[in-house]
Amino acid sequence: MEAIDELSQLSDSMKQAASLLADEDPDETSSSSRRPATFLNVVALGNVGAGKSAVLNSLIGHAILPTGENGATRAPIIVDLSRESSLSSKAIILQIDNKSQQVSATALRHNLQDRLGKAAPGKNRDEIYLKLRTSTAPPLKLVDLPGLDQRIVDDSMIAEYAQHNDAILLVIIPANQASEISSSRALKIAKEHDPESTRTVGIIGKIDQAEGNAKALAAVLALLSNQGPPKTTDIPWVALIGQSVSIASAAQSGSGENSLETAWRAESESLNKTLTGAPQSKLGRNALVETLASQIRSRMKLRLPNILSGLQGKSQMVQNELARLGEQLVDSAEGTRAIALELCREFEEKFLLHLAGGEGSGWKVVASFEGNFPNRIKQLPLDRHFDLNNVKRVVLEADGYQPYLISPEKGLRSLIKIVLEMAKDPARLCVDEVHRVLVDIVSASANATPGLGRYPPFKREVVAIASAALDGFKNEAKKMVVALVDMERAFVPPQHFIRLVQRRMERQRREDELKGRSSKKGQDAEQSLLSRASSPQPDGPIAGGSMKSMKDKPSPQDKETPEVSGLKTAGPEGEITAGYLMKKSAKTNGWSRRWFVLNEKTGKLGYTKKQEERNFRGTITLEVSY
Repeated sequence: MEAIDELSQLSDSMKQAASLLADEDPDETSSSSRRPATFLNVVALGNVGAGKSAVLNSLIGHAILPTGENGATRAPIIVDLSRESSLSSKAIILQIDNKSQQVSATALRHNLQDRLGKAAPGKNRDEIYLKLRTSTAPPLKLVDLPGLDQRIVDDSMIAEYAQHNDAILLVIIPANQASEISSSRALKIAKEHDPESTRTVGIIGKIDQAEGNAKALAAVLALLSNQGPPKTTDIPWVALIGQSVSIASAAQSGSGENSLETAWRAESESLNKTLTGAPQSKLGRNALVETLASQIRSRMKLRLPNILSGLQGKSQMVQNELARLGEQLVDSAEGTRAIALELCREFEEKFLLHLAGGEGSGWKVVASFEGNFPNRIKQLPLDRHFDLNNVKRVVLEADGYQPYLISPEKGLRSLIKIVLEMAKDPARLCVDEVHRVLVDIVSASANATPGLGRYPPFKREVVAIASAALDGFKNEAKKMVVALVDMERAFVPPQHFIRLVQRRMERQRREDELKGRSSKKGQDAEQSLLSRASSPQPDGPIAGGSMKSMKDKPSPQDKETPEVSGLKTAGPEGEITAGYLMKKSAKTNGWSRRWFVLNEKTGKLGYTKKQEERNFRGTITLEVSY
């Protein structure tokens, strides 16, 4: 376990150096090269069936990664390991966000196997990330890539993990293919990314499956002795037995804390018997951990001059800044606070300019509220909810199929609540959109603040604090908009429905009044027109019809004078005709002389007793009568 302890110390040292210098790569001078530390990344390269997952399981000390025909790795699996010596050798702690949960290796393996088997083979998918704490694993980040001969593996996927100058590359081949190592694609890829082999480790697995193959064993011994093909002589090689043997040995050793150590020693002894004459320092799992520690140490030595120069540069920058500001001012706590406050004020001014002054993306906030949010509301299926049939259904269901005749309050309240509930998603999306804009403005404002550029750590802290505050505001804003919608849904008082009924009745009354007024005006206009058309001429003879009254006896002059037509016409098209006619009384069965008016357009015949009367005593619809 000494090699594991050494790796733990190296891990802590590199994390401190990376956090101080932002992990500036010695081979990359641009500012864009700053990235998370990759000193302790271990990337497994090999074809399908080479035993990559078995080798990584051996490093972890637990059979976590699926192996065998049904366990082929079809997506990158990242296992971020940290060592906790207080745990038992069988304990595995899975960390998800800020929570920790103890799990078994079998459960993790089955879960990974299910996730890998969901999609069809040959299709690319996202990486799977696990963060584990154990007492048996070194503090490494293991990357189990899919087999290099799978269709989903391309140069971009490999480069994403292998191109970092500190990532250790594991070239894994089975013992039966050791004689064909020159044609190994894993070796070619390792040479492309690490021509000098300063961060490459070769692993020959499944030694137990090559015991009867003399040619393969000879090739293995040559590789372990650095006497293999030219491209392999500068790579440190380690031999391992298949995972099944190690796990079986661990199971037979009992349940004690030293069971894994016993299994690893048994593996080394078995390798000694199979590979006679091979160096002991290159056999077994412990040899692999020591080799990894050696490679990491070598990489650290290569990076040490850059770290020292970086520290000196940081120190010189601090000295220059002290000279510019004055040592007495900065030496005191008050001076430090004054500088910090001044930088914060500069940052705030830049933020306000970007937000409201047109220098940044502040217009996107307004566009979100005035454009995107209303558009999302318009896209809601409101017509479907306010469809007449749906309204009837909701009202009936809410009222228990006994609706109120005056105001179906329960149904309308239910309909309003359903529709307002739909406004929550557009409101949340608006909050997320504004939050993204503000986060971008924070970064842009920090980069545009000259004072913060002189203090990169303080600048990162300001951005982090502002971003954290925005995250809190976002969560509170989401709660607030949801609460506002819920408040609108809940605040539907009975007076609301009473006002609905009152407004409906008032609207109906006004419509009836307007209809009555228009009808009365039409009748008055028609009667006035008739009166003007049929009014008698002054001192003129009384116009009459050709019918005689049986009640009024005619004078001798009437008998002698022939009857002439006294009919008169009126109206724009002459559709109104008026004159005297004889009418038979329904009560006395006698005849009386009456003034009749015929409207040909409406087909109505009306009469009055006298010509001067304004209202008809009766009307006859000729179309119906006819």
